[in-house]
Amino acid sequence: MSKTIFVIIFASIFNITFAQSPDEQNQLALQYYNNKEFDKASTIFLDLYNSQKSKTYFNYYLNCLVELKDFETAEKILKKEIRQNSSDLSYIVDLGYVYKIEDKINEANDEFQKALKLLQPDNNQIINLANSFLSRFEFTMAEQTYLKGRKMLKDIYGFNFELANLYQAQRLWDKMINEYLDLLEIHDGYIQTVQNRLQATVYTDKENNLKDLLKNQLIKRIQKSPDKTIFSELLIWLFLQEKKYDLAFLQSVALDKRLKENGSRIMDLAKQATNNKDYDIALKAYQYVIDKGKHNSWFVEARSEYLNTLYSKVIEQPGVKNSEIISLENEIKNSLSELGYSKSTFSLIKALAYIQAFYLNKSDEATQGLEKSINSNYLTPSQNADCKLLLGDILLFNNDIWSATIYYAQVEKAFENEPIGHEAKFKKAKVAFYSGDFLWAQAQLDVLKASTSKLIANDAFTLSLLISDNLNSDSTGEALKVFSRADMLIFRHQDSIAKLTLDSIITNYKSNEILDDTYYKLGELSLKKADYNNAIAYFDTVSTKFNYGTLADDAIFNIATIYDKYLSDNTKAMEYYQKIMNEHPGSTYVTIARQRFRILRGDNISKEELFFYDSSPF
Repeated sequence: MSKTIFVIIFASIFNITFAQSPDEQNQLALQYYNNKEFDKASTIFLDLYNSQKSKTYFNYYLNCLVELKDFETAEKILKKEIRQNSSDLSYIVDLGYVYKIEDKINEANDEFQKALKLLQPDNNQIINLANSFLSRFEFTMAEQTYLKGRKMLKDIYGFNFELANLYQAQRLWDKMINEYLDLLEIHDGYIQTVQNRLQATVYTDKENNLKDLLKNQLIKRIQKSPDKTIFSELLIWLFLQEKKYDLAFLQSVALDKRLKENGSRIMDLAKQATNNKDYDIALKAYQYVIDKGKHNSWFVEARSEYLNTLYSKVIEQPGVKNSEIISLENEIKNSLSELGYSKSTFSLIKALAYIQAFYLNKSDEATQGLEKSINSNYLTPSQNADCKLLLGDILLFNNDIWSATIYYAQVEKAFENEPIGHEAKFKKAKVAFYSGDFLWAQAQLDVLKASTSKLIANDAFTLSLLISDNLNSDSTGEALKVFSRADMLIFRHQDSIAKLTLDSIITNYKSNEILDDTYYKLGELSLKKADYNNAIAYFDTVSTKFNYGTLADDAIFNIATIYDKYLSDNTKAMEYYQKIMNEHPGSTYVTIARQRFRILRGDNISKEELFFYDSSPF
């Protein structure tokens, strides 16, 4: 009786083991395999292969045999598969691989050459054989496979991408570049794909010599085949990735002339240069298009953008000279007289009004120009609203707070849920701040923190924090009122009086919460005048005396940027970029600081990283 029960139990266990589904068997085999229990794994993989005939199971079984050093069985099963699957050359490669592990080098090479010899002019077979060699790290044999395949298929397919990838893996940069350029010489439609692949490779080159190799190869190709403009296109692209707009401009002009184009590629380059604040090259590019004449389709836009770029260059530079502003005003006036007032020249209309009101003491003329545009029918609704905001700013600049608020309110109401409406609401809150109505201003700012415009939301948060921090420490808000008056004076370009007002805070409110903001504002005023030494001193006070305040990292970053951009002192710039990383690891400036530090140190930075770096925070 007991013997019968034992037999039944044993049979039940046996049936459960062998009644597992293929998926369950596979999971068990993989578990054994990952645990390096290759003897147990090999048995299950062999059963799975015999029942499923899957190449994956065979490969696992073969790997188990190799790990167990059962080379005799490995050779036996491979030879069997070679006989039964003569068209699948991967088994021959695997046999060569086993021979190589056994240190049978001659036999291994014989098998590799046999596989190559049996290769047919079939695209799939060529790729599969090359992949088999690659899986065994036989790069030379993979290369020979692609090259033989290219010869066999002739013009059908050249395996350029595959060979380029292979050479990239081996860091054979010259060969990799040649494959891409050979491909473009035949099929220039692959330019975008080649650019994407080169971008990923060039900017991960730690030795930092791949870009030079690519440039040299391109120049040779351009000289050899001047009619193949695709190489000039690629060279321009490379210069743009490096932000070398001067070199990109020279190549673009040459190509524009050779192809007798209308300047479209020059316009694209000019816009990129402007966005990256390389105003001199942008101006040259726009002037080149302007010189093509009035009948050119890009003339009006080039003329307008030239002046917009010149406006940005003049306005953004510290210590701008009055003579430069007057010259800019005259150029804009002449262009508007020639091009006319329209939605196409709207940016010029705004620029003219801005410099007249804020730099040339011509507020009446600026106001009249804007009112004329507002009452016209040639502007879009958003452009009309933009005019009203600028008109409000000019009225506020002239201390007409009531009229300014009316214009802001009109825009806020008309564009309540749009960024321009949020900007108008922020300007209203700023007017309340200037007037000392802090609680009302803060209520508006708290609403704007949720604005879809990141810039407005950040500005609202910053001003709201300034109000709350200072009212919490001084409920009377006396120091904050003085600060807000100084801020208003700065807005009205009365910088000398603003400085005296800020200095009075330092004298009269020595322990007030507003002091770090005061020193910071004095730093900004000094920077505006290109007084870099005093700017650094003020920002340094913020970063040392108030190193736990919210402005400490801003101050350090400003110092770093002054040394970097204006004083060209790389050592000091690196010192302060490093200081941000070490002392303020949670700062929003850390990423930019790290990138600038690496650039100044001479590291290679990818295009994706450079995207996050704005050349100036001011």
